[in-house]
Amino acid sequence: MADCLFCSIVAGDIPSTEVWSDDRCYAFRDVNPKAPVHVLVVPRSHHLNLAELATGDADLTVALMRGIAAVADAEGLAGSGYRVVFNTGRDGQQTVNHVHAHVMGNRAMRWPPG
Repeated sequence: MADCLFCSIVAGDIPSTEVWSDDRCYAFRDVNPKAPVHVLVVPRSHHLNLAELATGDADLTVALMRGIAAVADAEGLAGSGYRVVFNTGRDGQQTVNHVHAHVMGNRAMRWPPG
């Protein structure tokens, strides 16, 4: 999608710091991190949110979950724990309309988050 920030990042039109990638997903560091480790994991194809992705492409949904696990492992978070967040819609604070997972860690997380 031409006007999508994350599609532009995946295409290489906007620079990012890659953490992990495969043929279906791409993970990069958040430019405004909320934790010592804050990585975004996005599918390479455009999908509005997690609900749209899950009802439209179950295989890609699984690939995204595997990408999250791969990022946690690559960033050394798997042993101590980490948080995964999907924001959906305006009230959920989704600011980019391309499904993405926030993988955050390397510190103790608080609850409730918001």
